[in-house]
Amino acid sequence: MRRPTIAIVGAGFSGTLLALHLLRRCPEPAHVVLMERNARFGLGQAYATGNANHLLNVPAGRMSAFRDQPEHFVEWLLRQPDGAALAAQGFVPRQQFGAYVRHLLSEEVKRPESAGRLTLLRGDVLGLSETAAGLTLALDGDRSLAADMAVLAIGNFPPEPPPGAAPGFLDGRLYRPDPWSPDALAGLDPDASMLLIGTGLTMVDAVVSLLDQRHCGPIHALSRRGLLPRRHSPGSTPRPPVAATALPPTLVGLAGSLRREARQAMTRGEDWRPVVDRLRPFAQDIWQSLSPADKARFLRHLRPWWDVHRHRMAGVVADRIEAALAAGQLQLHTGRIQSLCEQDGLAALTFRRRHDGALQTLKGILVVNCAGPGCDYDRIAHPLVRELLATGLARPDALRLGLDVTATCSLRDGHGAISRRLFAVGPVTKAAFWEMTAVPDIRRQCETVAEHIAAILRATAT
Repeated sequence: MRRPTIAIVGAGFSGTLLALHLLRRCPEPAHVVLMERNARFGLGQAYATGNANHLLNVPAGRMSAFRDQPEHFVEWLLRQPDGAALAAQGFVPRQQFGAYVRHLLSEEVKRPESAGRLTLLRGDVLGLSETAAGLTLALDGDRSLAADMAVLAIGNFPPEPPPGAAPGFLDGRLYRPDPWSPDALAGLDPDASMLLIGTGLTMVDAVVSLLDQRHCGPIHALSRRGLLPRRHSPGSTPRPPVAATALPPTLVGLAGSLRREARQAMTRGEDWRPVVDRLRPFAQDIWQSLSPADKARFLRHLRPWWDVHRHRMAGVVADRIEAALAAGQLQLHTGRIQSLCEQDGLAALTFRRRHDGALQTLKGILVVNCAGPGCDYDRIAHPLVRELLATGLARPDALRLGLDVTATCSLRDGHGAISRRLFAVGPVTKAAFWEMTAVPDIRRQCETVAEHIAAILRATAT
């Protein structure tokens, strides 16, 4: 029997978990090749941080890699040195979850059932072509790999460039395009002023890193609305019963319903957070039921408000951010960037203030782009993305949130046709599912895609 090969591009959480599920579901001859361009498999951008103060934004009890073993991560954590103390905190360091994912992959490699069926391949996939015989993936070092199917698990790309930059500024020493780069905050004068673009969770991580390296100077953070992620509840808050009323089918109706429920909860002396959290099981259904016009309105008007209430900070992190704000070291600004340039050896960021329309200029030793991952694939420069779009094997979604995929994560080509060989998992599929960044969502998606690919292989084998 011919040995079908499934190539997974990217070995962060999405790609690694998909590999585990494929090996358990696909027919015996199937061969899974898991490819990663970075030094270590199983981490990806989210869990590669070496800072123990970068915490998960979801309690440890909801971070299991397996839906049918909800305590799997906590049980693993309790077996680690100081694991019991970490588990008791609820929100554990992200590097611990990265170690957990690497452990799962290491154990899979050791399983006799996986012998000869799983290959870990380090390299950057620079291109992908398709013929009647199958797929060919071009890797760095003039290497290539033949495969029957390929799955893009390419995670998040750095933030999109800010507007108004002077020629050469974005390539110069005063700008950092990727807040996750190891040298993004290295070698700074601790007394100098810092400029951060964005006020979301990425900005929060950058501030924590600066505080950890004893930065004493001012930290200015700018976004269009100046919204800061809310904090998680201080303790375990019981979830309210599921509402008996049906969810409204329109964006206006949904927003009004959510506000009313939150106000009613607070009037009763209860927490508003469970009202938001109990929408989680319905988030994908809600998103897929919205009209294209309502999706566009949500992204234009409501997305920042949803993000800060839905994706929250752990309490200990919120304490540090609030202390920095109270001390005046961290300052939040609201407005639109007008220009970025160098003045007197410093970065000068000029923005139009939201509340009065006046221009204001901030100066600092460095500008770090913390505006969140880049999602418009027409603007992403990676060679693989450029080739997929240029050859028509993939296309951006209409809302520019990622690539256009079906409900089973098959890529749509430039004409909208559904691929039988190319798939995607993780954040790249956000346009179809919206909630596709948290572990519970990605876990469910990987199980679904693995079963779908296994069904294709079983059908073609007969």
